[in-house]
Amino acid sequence: MKLFLTITSAIAALLGPRSAFAEYTLNMTKGITDLSQDIYWLHMMAFWVCVGIGVVVFGAMFYSIIAHRKSKGAKAAHFHESTTVEFIWTGIPILILIAMAIPASKTLIDIEVLEKADMTIKVTGIQWKWQYDYPEEGISFVSNLAQSSRDVIKASPEEREAVHKESDYLRSVDNHLVLPVDTTVRFLITSNDVIHNWWVPAFGVKQDANPGFINDAWAKPNEIGTYRGQCAELCGKDHGFMPIVVDVVSKADYAAWVESKQAEKVAELASATQEWTEADLVARGEEVYNANCSGCHQKDGSGIPGVFPAMIGSEVTNGPADYQIGMVLNGLRGMPAFKMLSDTDIASVITYERRSFGNNGSVVQPSDVTSAR
Repeated sequence: MKLFLTITSAIAALLGPRSAFAEYTLNMTKGITDLSQDIYWLHMMAFWVCVGIGVVVFGAMFYSIIAHRKSKGAKAAHFHESTTVEFIWTGIPILILIAMAIPASKTLIDIEVLEKADMTIKVTGIQWKWQYDYPEEGISFVSNLAQSSRDVIKASPEEREAVHKESDYLRSVDNHLVLPVDTTVRFLITSNDVIHNWWVPAFGVKQDANPGFINDAWAKPNEIGTYRGQCAELCGKDHGFMPIVVDVVSKADYAAWVESKQAEKVAELASATQEWTEADLVARGEEVYNANCSGCHQKDGSGIPGVFPAMIGSEVTNGPADYQIGMVLNGLRGMPAFKMLSDTDIASVITYERRSFGNNGSVVQPSDVTSAR
């Protein structure tokens, strides 16, 4: 009965609306770069070569089984080595492999060799987020899983099911990587802690991010749009929550984006010299905490017993502020360093932790973090 129900369900699914299969595919992503399309072409070439070999081999087998069966009076031939046959079934595979190796070698060389890039971006994997640095533009920011996805990770099954219907669930971030179209981009990929892997299928880029090493990759996106990827290396408990979102925009829109990010940087530097009120620090700190700290210490500050300490009643959050600032900046006992955050963000999140969850610690100003650096 159970087998019957399983078969019935499978048939019903196959006969269901085509919209159910809109996102279901078994093939590679063709991509929007010349390199990704070359990789796709190699994949399809190898696939059809395998199909051809399968047709020939199984065709010969089935023909022999049917045409030379015993019921027709066929007698088995008795022969030993045939030099001609040996040459044929050795020579043909060699020719096939050579024919496949020539374009494959060219594509492999193209993947590894880049003579000149129009721009460079440094990609740093962090548990569990990505940091992007544009050295020439002087831009740097961290990309976290979007708060909309974080809010439903521990939601009820009904709430989660509603969000699952959205195509970008667990695939959206707060800060997108932005690239200009028709521009050769070199990616310098590394890690701050463990091995990650930066993978964007539409670019044909999949490169390990190793701590202490810099790997490189490149892409030249040819189509404007939003493209998604993810970490493809098991890197810890929140490995599944560090997606990648890339916006490929026109060169004019990219220039405007760069100008806006540089203006944000100037404003951020100015904010670090100001005296903030406790209310403003706590409000901003809650956003920073939810994006960077709640994954381990929980949104309510309860932590995970035996793994990640609680913020509630902690000696750290109620003790000297200098010690907590140093711990956030430099990391401690498995906690990563958060030097990539601005002084205002660090001051805000520390103040939020010290003044929330029933704690009674002191307020921390951005100038305190600047001095500690």
